[in-house]
Amino acid sequence: MIRFIAEHKDHQVAGPDGGAGLRWGVEPMCAVLSEHGIAISPSTYYEWIAKTPTRREIRDAELVEIITAAREGKRKGRFVQTLGSRKLWIWLRGQGHDVARCTVERIMRENGWEGARYGSKHKTTVADSSHVRYPDLVDRRFYASAPNRLWVADFTYVATWMGFVYVAFVIDAYSRRIVGWRAARSMTTDLVLDAIEHAFFTRTQDGTSLRGLIAHSDAGSQYTSVAFTQRLIDEGVDPSVGSVGDALDNALAETTVGSFKNEVIRRQGPWRDVNQVELATAEWVVWFNTERPHEYLDDFTPEAVEKLHYDQKLTPPKAG
Repeated sequence: MIRFIAEHKDHQVAGPDGGAGLRWGVEPMCAVLSEHGIAISPSTYYEWIAKTPTRREIRDAELVEIITAAREGKRKGRFVQTLGSRKLWIWLRGQGHDVARCTVERIMRENGWEGARYGSKHKTTVADSSHVRYPDLVDRRFYASAPNRLWVADFTYVATWMGFVYVAFVIDAYSRRIVGWRAARSMTTDLVLDAIEHAFFTRTQDGTSLRGLIAHSDAGSQYTSVAFTQRLIDEGVDPSVGSVGDALDNALAETTVGSFKNEVIRRQGPWRDVNQVELATAEWVVWFNTERPHEYLDDFTPEAVEKLHYDQKLTPPKAG
């Protein structure tokens, strides 16, 4: 009955001459209904209307439930809590939810949610003057025309109850895809070698060529070691090394490491041991490559950008 009154209270009653007359209104409708044995007072109607959620409130509740489930979900879904309003909006649309960006911003604000905040960066670069250092072939130009033209590498540390754990990454500059990574108990040459081997394996599985590839890193002793540089040369890859003590010379890798620290390490600790860090890193790398929107990539994911690149190359040209 409340719905009936709400739907008809603004209807107009035709006048004696056939023209528009008076609107029914809530009070007259309640009086007529009461006369016909359906007792309802205007105050009852207004009380129910005040309790009934609006369409916006219903939609907001649905979105809060969706976002909360994603933020509290297990495995890779929990990385949704690291997204700011813009990236969360893009992620929601990618999941098939038609929602405005301003709505996401308002919901995050009302619920006290915020994305990962970037803090200070810790340096792990320790140069070794006895190592031959290859020239910087990048000169801070961290872009490429295709996959496997430029890789950048770096590693960081994680404090655990069992001591420090070190995590190394190899990133493709074209797609920002993490193509290789490794977690270990020590920051030795083996750490960065394992990460580059993972990158080689990834591209072998993809069936892509490494011809013309440059692998860029900072001047840390692990990256300037004979074993690491020789492994690159064996694969036909040109080593490139930035200057000592200048994060801008390896800015792309530093940015990816910063995302890892803020989206995983600083939000999910304390960390027990290397096994826990390794599992969390594996889950995050999948999320980073396949679901996380990247502003540099016009909010596509690294996996999507590489797919678009290769699909375009395989599409035959149209007949003229």
